[in-house]
Amino acid sequence: MLRKIASSYLLRRVAKALITIFVMASLTFFLIRLMPGSPVEAYIANLVTQYNVSYENAKQQAASLFSLDLNAPVYQQYLEYLGNLARGDLGESLISRGVPVSEIVLAYLPWTLFSIGTALIISFSLGIMLGMLMAYKRETKLDHILTNLGSIVSSVPDYLMGILILVWVGVQWELIDITNMRGSLSPGIQPGFNLTFIGDAFYHASLPIITYVLGTIGLWMLTMRGSTESTLGEDYVTVAKARGLKERRIATAYVGRNAALPPFTQLSISIALVFGGSLLIEWLFVYEGLGYLLYNAIQQRDYPVMQGVFLMITTMVIVANLLADLLYSRLDPRIRVAGRD
Repeated sequence: MLRKIASSYLLRRVAKALITIFVMASLTFFLIRLMPGSPVEAYIANLVTQYNVSYENAKQQAASLFSLDLNAPVYQQYLEYLGNLARGDLGESLISRGVPVSEIVLAYLPWTLFSIGTALIISFSLGIMLGMLMAYKRETKLDHILTNLGSIVSSVPDYLMGILILVWVGVQWELIDITNMRGSLSPGIQPGFNLTFIGDAFYHASLPIITYVLGTIGLWMLTMRGSTESTLGEDYVTVAKARGLKERRIATAYVGRNAALPPFTQLSISIALVFGGSLLIEWLFVYEGLGYLLYNAIQQRDYPVMQGVFLMITTMVIVANLLADLLYSRLDPRIRVAGRD
């Protein structure tokens, strides 16, 4: 019986995820084409302003460059897009002629996954531990300091946090060399499982990681504090103490596991927010991830690349939500049972 419930719950969640990806891909397709300007106009303007090419010559170059028929009816472009998408074909970049969008996206994707994944692991782990510490030390000076600190950092947008780091640490105090930290790797460094590559990757990703950590850790601290305080008042915690169990075992097996459920549900939401904020953060620090690629594609109105990046980000966020939902139902089986209704 329980296996049937779990199987049915899994199928519903997967079907919902696939439908959501399809809807978001369709919305992205139409919203992109509602933007002012077009790839042709952006390309012509770039030739005229940057290279002093006459408007007529720039127009002729653009006409020979773009193979995508942007004058075709939107529904025809949409059906062609869906057909290509069903075959796993994201098209070719309009600006980098002949280069598949999937190849471009996959070249930038690992750096975004690395910076965001590292930041979320650090912020979630620290936030959970600090939140529990605040609850156990409630109404003390330490609790007041950490609570105020968590409230402050959680109320500041991540892009503003990045600007403050850039201005204060990089410009005013000159503690770091912002120029050398641009990009995802230093020139001459080859990817590989060695200390040189790993150290250089962390060096270039350090500022985005710090920004993401500061932008999310306050939420985990405050949520875990409230959840832990609520869990400490439960009857099973009182019974565990009466049985003479060690405080460490009670904190990990009884309090921590149950108190971590509310923050865990917010983790998937934070993944979406961090991915959305990566556009500004990566552009701000010139970190060559998906956000940086998307910013350049928007500037150049490179429709296929924009669609490919949005689709990739949407898919990763939805898959992350699905995995978090399934794992949460594993931690709390009541979710699967309630999902039958």
